[in-house]
Amino acid sequence: MDTFSSLPLLKSLLASLKEKKLTRPTEIQSRAIPALLAKKSIVGLSQTGSGKTLAYALPLLHTVKTLENEGDAVKNSGSPRAAVLVPTRELGEQVSKVLKPFTHFTRVRVRTVLGGTAMEVSRRNVSGPFEILVATPGRLVQLMDRGIVKLNDVRILVFDEADQMLDPSFLTDAKMIADACTEDRQLALFSATASAATQELIAELFSNAEMIETEGSQRTVATLKTINRNVSDGKRYPVLEKVLKTPTDGGTLIFTNTRKQCDALAALLDESGYDCLIYRGEMDKVQRKNNLKLFRDGKIKYLISTDLASRGLDVEHVGRVINYHLPQEMDNYIHRVGRTARAGRKGEVYNLVTERDKQLIAALGSR
Repeated sequence: MDTFSSLPLLKSLLASLKEKKLTRPTEIQSRAIPALLAKKSIVGLSQTGSGKTLAYALPLLHTVKTLENEGDAVKNSGSPRAAVLVPTRELGEQVSKVLKPFTHFTRVRVRTVLGGTAMEVSRRNVSGPFEILVATPGRLVQLMDRGIVKLNDVRILVFDEADQMLDPSFLTDAKMIADACTEDRQLALFSATASAATQELIAELFSNAEMIETEGSQRTVATLKTINRNVSDGKRYPVLEKVLKTPTDGGTLIFTNTRKQCDALAALLDESGYDCLIYRGEMDKVQRKNNLKLFRDGKIKYLISTDLASRGLDVEHVGRVINYHLPQEMDNYIHRVGRTARAGRKGEVYNLVTERDKQLIAALGSR
């Protein structure tokens, strides 16, 4: 499939794709969309920035709107036709933003119920009929327990960024949510890496699913340039300052491993006159959201973060990722560097390498 127009999608969806100047699907889109339109359950493993969200968004919109066009419209309050499970509030908001522009011509209602927001907000969001629900598993289970949301009419259930569903109760919640959907519900799972948690979920729910693993999945993308900088005697900051003097197009996302390291580095940069903000757990959620917006809008150049920012966030203008502290796990590295060089664009990653990091760097060289 070379173009979106060759797909059996509703004309209204094709019109939205044309309006957004989207003509050629990525590999994961060209393989996943036909399978989902054929009502197959799938597992899609594809590198970050490859367009996984649109790979399921278009089939979801097509399916629920087709049911309505055939005279089977949603009538009941809090009873969606499709659901997307996401690991974090931020990713849920992002998925909703991807879906919304495609509802202008294809009139479909999208609602969110996300952890980190007030329960009353979630309750209001699902009042009345709607077609697609985007939810974090914990909040969805709470609403199901209270009888506010019912999934007995869900035809498609999607697990997005499944490898980042880190809550210990996730697998139990996932099975409960899947069992609450229609008996012949279609399942889809999308992930950048096949973590142990992802493999367990696949074994539980996706035994009969079609596996789609794109070329380069669980690897960094070809448009990413990697530069390693050695750190001697633990003196990272002078190395970082030299890197920051190298010009780059777009913003710079700098990763640390802990909240304490994040705050300490932000203080150092601030003292040196760099325009930076932080993005981490255990901070005011409104402030965190505002900091991300300022970075997305290009109003600040440097965002200092923990791995919280590595999970599925799509910030178009990130030209450079710096691993001030390298992670210990390869999966975390793949997610971090996936914040740049997205959707065919170029990007750079600078790794500040200590003796402790040599094993990870060697493993990267063998991929």
